[in-house]
Amino acid sequence: MIFDCAIYRDGHRTESSDDPAKALREARASDDAFVWIALHDPTADEFEEVRKVFGLHPLAVEDALKAHQRPKLETYDDSLFVVLKPVFYESARDTVTTSEVMLFLGDSFVVTVRHGESSPLPEVRRRLEEDPDTLRHGPTSVLYAVADATVDQYLDVATELGTDLEELEADVFSPSDAGSRDTASRIYVFKRQVLEFRRATVPLTVPMTRLAGMGQSATPVPFVDTSARPFFRDVNDHLTRVNESVEGLDRLVSDILSAHLAQMGVRQNDDMRKISSWAAMAAIPTLIAGVYGMNFEHMPELHWVWGYPAVVAVMAVLELLLYRNFKRRGWL
Repeated sequence: MIFDCAIYRDGHRTESSDDPAKALREARASDDAFVWIALHDPTADEFEEVRKVFGLHPLAVEDALKAHQRPKLETYDDSLFVVLKPVFYESARDTVTTSEVMLFLGDSFVVTVRHGESSPLPEVRRRLEEDPDTLRHGPTSVLYAVADATVDQYLDVATELGTDLEELEADVFSPSDAGSRDTASRIYVFKRQVLEFRRATVPLTVPMTRLAGMGQSATPVPFVDTSARPFFRDVNDHLTRVNESVEGLDRLVSDILSAHLAQMGVRQNDDMRKISSWAAMAAIPTLIAGVYGMNFEHMPELHWVWGYPAVVAVMAVLELLLYRNFKRRGWL
């Protein structure tokens, strides 16, 4: 549905409108005005009216309706299409969730489409309306503000994931065996979250590099004011920091998983040595008792009065010697 439709003049919101076509005509009639339309999970019929009014490309509209897109930037004859994936950290469940924001920029208009309940767009609109100096730059200011808010959230999520990784690392290397059964599953779940986070941050590098105009021969992006390049360079710098953090998290969680598996192997070896030690200690009395349990009439010391106590004493001494030997070697 159309969540909001407003006309901005000279950095100030002047009026709202229920007619996108009329709002676009009024915005184009002035040099310092543009119309901003926000849609939330629109249907095909709702988007068809917007597509006709603003001349949006059918392929971009299809991507905006279906969602589940990678972050990207595509240019068309009459508009610029940008996809961003905001990431949110749910502290109650220690999980990462993603949503999607699409932006269409064109002549005196910007159309934002969001999918999912969590989105920075309402807060971005409120902040921009309180900052007329930034909003005077038109649709470019909206694109910058949304990208900046999205990457700032990436930084917060990276910090939260780093804290979770430290806790997971402490559990893995804890001397206690408590929780060791589900440690591997927790590591895999965390790795999946890092992968989901990475899918949102890494593909955004190319669009931000283009918007920042990196390099002297960088081609200007249509419908984006070239004077905003320093601001996009700042966003790109923050995104680089995020990607470095994501790479570090991915490497660390892989190392932690390898360390956990190695620890499990060491513990299994310790268990096998203990079992083997006790089995060896049990073999001696079993052997002696088996020999004297044979039903032969002529056996050494068979009728000796001190035969039984002597055999028991020999078994006890041998058991003690074996126990001390295994204990000294660390097998018990």
